[in-house]
Amino acid sequence: MVSQAQILQWLQAYATEIEQNKAYLTELDAAIGDADHGINMDRGFKKVSAQLPTLTDKDISSILKAVSMTLISSIGGASGPLYGTWFLRASAAVAGKQELTEQDVLELLQAGLDGVVQRGKAQLGDKTMVDILSPAVTAFGQAVGESKGTLEAMQQAVAAAQRGLQETIPMQAKKGRASYLGERSIGHQDPGGTSAYLMLKSLLSVLESSGE
Repeated sequence: MVSQAQILQWLQAYATEIEQNKAYLTELDAAIGDADHGINMDRGFKKVSAQLPTLTDKDISSILKAVSMTLISSIGGASGPLYGTWFLRASAAVAGKQELTEQDVLELLQAGLDGVVQRGKAQLGDKTMVDILSPAVTAFGQAVGESKGTLEAMQQAVAAAQRGLQETIPMQAKKGRASYLGERSIGHQDPGGTSAYLMLKSLLSVLESSGE
């Protein structure tokens, strides 16, 4: 089971990961975007981090919904609505829960992905965060179907996400600012995909540290 406390730890770990990778994310975005992805994400997650102490008595759904609202109001560009939607849909999938089973985590990840697909109108191969989140959800679902625990399922999901991230490099972008570059977007790793990978990696690190 994933506890409410672990969800709070995950969000703090992700905020730290974003802060540590702010320059890297911005550098990736400078190649094919507005050069502000790291800056925007860091601004949003600094606000999330500051908010976490006020959420310790809330259920998991309420925590994720609060994160969603903070991100939508504080991150500019496409990232605010996309990450805001991910956390909002994730919150709806785990309504009223204080801890999550493997199936709950799968439903949370699937709901977040579905929200991003609907919001961004992106598909696999468009060189977006969908190319990272989709294979991760598929891998997690396969692991759950094989009766694997949350930790092992998350390890497989993150491995799939990492492969998906590498596969964005040779792609031509079909969505967002990067799509304006046409073939010049080829050869660059997707910045939004990178921050999505860090999100999943942060959750795995919390599960590993607690031996979940």
